[in-house]
Amino acid sequence: SFCTLLSSLNTLNFKLSTSTIMTTNPIIAEYIWLSGADTHHDIRSKSRTLYLNDEEFQMSPAELLAAGKFPEWNFDGSSTNQAKGLNTEIALKAVAAYPHPFEKSVRTLAVLAECYVADGSEPTIDNTRAVARSVFDADTENSEPWFGLEQEYVLQHKEGRCLGWPERGFPYAQGPYYCSNGPVAYGRNLVVAHYEKCLQMGLKISGTNAEVMPGQWEYQVGPCTGIECGDHMVLSRWVYLRLLEDIGTFGLDMDVNFEVKPVKGDWNGSGLHTNFSTRQMRDPNGGMAAITEAVKRLENTVHLDVPFHGQNNNERLTGLHETSSYSDFTWGVGTRHTSVRIGNDVAAKGYGYFEDRRPGSDADPYLLSASLFSSSCAIPAPKLHALIPKYTRAWMGDLSKKAQ
Repeated sequence: SFCTLLSSLNTLNFKLSTSTIMTTNPIIAEYIWLSGADTHHDIRSKSRTLYLNDEEFQMSPAELLAAGKFPEWNFDGSSTNQAKGLNTEIALKAVAAYPHPFEKSVRTLAVLAECYVADGSEPTIDNTRAVARSVFDADTENSEPWFGLEQEYVLQHKEGRCLGWPERGFPYAQGPYYCSNGPVAYGRNLVVAHYEKCLQMGLKISGTNAEVMPGQWEYQVGPCTGIECGDHMVLSRWVYLRLLEDIGTFGLDMDVNFEVKPVKGDWNGSGLHTNFSTRQMRDPNGGMAAITEAVKRLENTVHLDVPFHGQNNNERLTGLHETSSYSDFTWGVGTRHTSVRIGNDVAAKGYGYFEDRRPGSDADPYLLSASLFSSSCAIPAPKLHALIPKYTRAWMGDLSKKAQ
């Protein structure tokens, strides 16, 4: 667009006017942002050329961000359904930067950005990262919240058929697919390519495995601290979208499905199990008491948390297929049919973390992590809770009656 060209010319003119003896090195910065419809497919981006001197060219992406080398940018919000009226400009502010996993011959960086109103004075109403920041910034106990997210998903053809499924009918029943190898591990080439690209980018991907339903996989993000959890999850989803643009390797008809129940019936749904701990929970002296206190708080906040667990999560949380009921909070040691699981290893040593098994695969990782932190650690979250009506669905009923 013209604003891209103008911004690049202004940057170059500034470099040339301030130092005629300084070499300018062009790099590509791809700005990536969420446009509000969801946090897995409605991920937008556009690229621009920036010019760095020799010293700047040797800096890491994080150092360039800290030095303010990624200028504020903008885009047309009317084209992303984020703005209406005469002034539809949305401002982009860089908040994180990484090596670009699809870099070719020119140095390229992936720049995560937040959306702000045109004058840059406040976040847009769909900027959930800003909402999550308000929760993490309200922590006065130096809690150091760690998150580990288990992202389940299904590889599928664009017409809706899961990878490995016959064109008509159903595959063999669940059983041979979980952590499988060989002919029933459908899509491993894509899964491994995604894993490697995320690691090249510097994202904290800690593992991957085939899941229970054929064509279903999981990767884990973390441990991440605070807002970093949402950043790495969103960018890991973006990596998948970019991989699927590779026509030569993966074909035109592939997609990645983040729906919580991609196939109805006696097939596993997809979750976003969230492992969580604070500095107090990880302390060998009193860690288990802190874990128990946090889990018991969650008994009273079902109505505050479930809205952020996914759009149609009731289809997944039925009490079957290793799930609990969405409306009844339960917990236990080593259990996989409860809302929260405390691992046997954690119970044995007396400190560590717990796993919230309720969130669905399509959940917004910013709101999900902020909600879990707020509810389990009694962190004030007025901006987060103001969003509850927007995310409440009819199937949720009056969950406030479940509060103890």
